[in-house]
Amino acid sequence: MQGILYEEPSVWQFLFITCLLGGGAAWMTGRACAQTWRPMSSLVVFLLLLGIAVRFIHHALFNGTMFTAQYYIVDTIILLVIGILGYQYTRTTQMVTQYNWLYERASLLSWRPKSGA
Repeated sequence: MQGILYEEPSVWQFLFITCLLGGGAAWMTGRACAQTWRPMSSLVVFLLLLGIAVRFIHHALFNGTMFTAQYYIVDTIILLVIGILGYQYTRTTQMVTQYNWLYERASLLSWRPKSGA
């Protein structure tokens, strides 16, 4: 996996920076976009920028390469998945809380119209 998904000598550095720090920031970005009723397209733009920030942290802390398309794409895909999950989870909670007479929760990430509505 080293060399394909991450360039650090230890997978723990990759998991800490990309998944824990970057993933936490991506989740909060998705949550913030959903709470302010922004479209998913603005979330994607924010997460693309966050991918650059995560690459910079890899570069600054662990002497990784800053401008590598392969690792930027890997980091950004992980951030996109986590950010979209945060967005959809928050949007589902909003819909079933604010419009509880219209919608009910179908799963953690989706809602459906109530049968009587």
